[in-house]
Amino acid sequence: MAKVIDLQNVVVKRSNREILKAINLSLDASERWVILGPNGAGKTTLLRVLAAQIQPSSGKAMILDENLGEVNVFELRTRIGFASSALAAQIPNSESVLNAVMTASYGITGRWREEYDAIDERRARRVLAEWQLSEFEDRPIGTLSDGEKKRVQIARSIMTDPELLLLDEPVASLDMAAREQTIRLLSGYAMSATAPAMAMVTHHIEEIPAGFTHALLLQDGAVVARGEIASTLTSEAISETFRYPLKVTREDGRFRATAR
Repeated sequence: MAKVIDLQNVVVKRSNREILKAINLSLDASERWVILGPNGAGKTTLLRVLAAQIQPSSGKAMILDENLGEVNVFELRTRIGFASSALAAQIPNSESVLNAVMTASYGITGRWREEYDAIDERRARRVLAEWQLSEFEDRPIGTLSDGEKKRVQIARSIMTDPELLLLDEPVASLDMAAREQTIRLLSGYAMSATAPAMAMVTHHIEEIPAGFTHALLLQDGAVVARGEIASTLTSEAISETFRYPLKVTREDGRFRATAR
C-alpha cells in the first residue's frame, strides 16, 4: 500500500522550544489514525504539518509523495481535506450552507464572482446528503447549531475528493446527541473503501469513531505510543500519556476511559 504520510525525525520549534520532538509516522492510504493527547501535547501542530500549513524546523516530511520544503504547498493543499474550527471561522455567517461547501472547489471561504459548473453543485448536494445536511443547504451558516456547523466543516473538507482527510477535534464542544450523530457518520465514512486516508485529533478517547485503525499518543511533543489501535490504546499507555491512572475499556468498537 502506498504511503500517504512519511515523517522522519520531524521537529517543530517555536522560540527555541520544541513543540514536536523527533516525530516518526508512516500512514498508508487504507489507514485511519487518531492523534490523542492532553492539552499542549502538540496534536494540532502535528496536524498542521500534515496539512502542509507549516514546515518542520528539521527532519523530513513527505506528504502525498511530496517533500515539504521542495513543493508548492498551495498546490499540495488542494489534495488535502482539512476540517477545523479555525478554518470554519473564516466563512461568513451569511454564507449559505451550499455555498460554504461548494467554495471549497476554489479553496476560498466566501462566494464572490467565481463560476461553478453544474457538476460542482451536484457534488456539493451529494456531500450534503451524505452528512445529513440537505435540508439546510439554503440556510445561512450563522443560523446553524454547533453540531450542524461541525458537519458542514467535514462536508466542505471532502468536497474536493481529497487524497488525505484531516480532522481537528470534529466533535469538540457538542452536546451528547450531536456528538453521537457526528461520530456515527464519521464511523460509516471511515469504514468506506472509497474514503481517503484519515487522521483525527482529539483529547477524548470516547470521541474516536469505530472504524479507526491506528493511534498515535503524544505527550509534551513526543510520541508515547503508536500502532494498531487495539494494541496502542491500553490502560498503561493512556495513563502514561495523560499522567493519571486510567482504565481503558472497549465495546462495539468504541473506547472509554475511567479513573482507576
